[in-house]
Amino acid sequence: MRVPEIDTLAIVGLGLIGSSIARGARQYGLAKSIVAIDRDPAVLERVRALGLADSVTDAVAEGVANADLVILCTPVGAVGAVAEAMGGALKTGAIVSDVGSVKGSVVAAVSPHLPEGVAFVPAHPVAGTEYSGPDAGFSTLFSGRWCILTPPEGTSPEAVARVQAFWEGLGAIVESMTPEHHDLVLAITSHVPHLIAYNIVGTAADLEEVTQSEVIKFSAGGFRDFTRIAASDPTMWRDVFLTNKDAVLEMLGRFNEDLAALARAIRWGDGDALHELFTRTRTIRRGIVALGQETAEPDFGRGRPSGTPVSKPD
Repeated sequence: MRVPEIDTLAIVGLGLIGSSIARGARQYGLAKSIVAIDRDPAVLERVRALGLADSVTDAVAEGVANADLVILCTPVGAVGAVAEAMGGALKTGAIVSDVGSVKGSVVAAVSPHLPEGVAFVPAHPVAGTEYSGPDAGFSTLFSGRWCILTPPEGTSPEAVARVQAFWEGLGAIVESMTPEHHDLVLAITSHVPHLIAYNIVGTAADLEEVTQSEVIKFSAGGFRDFTRIAASDPTMWRDVFLTNKDAVLEMLGRFNEDLAALARAIRWGDGDALHELFTRTRTIRRGIVALGQETAEPDFGRGRPSGTPVSKPD
């Protein structure tokens, strides 16, 4: 079934996610007109050059004035200020959404600035790459990936259905949950893994002088994958950890307990405990592959054409 077109789609923030939404909306015929809004003149220049939108502006209120759907693609720490700047310009019947990987703080920051008659349907497309900027986007980024909707209580079912249809039009698999549950789930599936990646790459950097650069020189697959995750946008992830700190700290506490148990098994030569853990975790990996969220094909960084983006969960 064809997804009904949106008359005017406004995208605030044209980085990887925003530019991918723009590309997908155009390729799949999801919007008649696309407005790109960004405060960075260099980004706007690239958006124009790439032809990602029908109009381009750095004025948030002006850009959203006629929009039927507004998607905030800024770091989660900036969504409140953007909502305040645009709130008075939104037309009755408009829908506002976002793409942040934290939802509780986003609902609290955005909702107070939206006028009556404007629905807020927060969303989190669980997709991305370590690249950023308008040139990094591609129309199939969301194909086969999850998009989680977290509408606040009392949100219009019609608005939720419209946002769901939009993401399904981009190829995503849509599921809904409360903002609080989302933040707890993502803390362990995304936020803590990123924190570990940042930490282990930082530790390796500290060891560079001691090991005479051999940490980088002899990087094996595990460390190489950590560096890919740790190359993600610093501003975005700073805001994620600050705005989802309760859930992240809760999951980090659990991780530290499990890590201590693993250290004890190694210290005391408990091979059975290690084998049991590694067998259980391999089963989880196979389940992720079976769900289509990853491929089992080997990739040692040599077979991919230069410049081809690599899709990974956010």
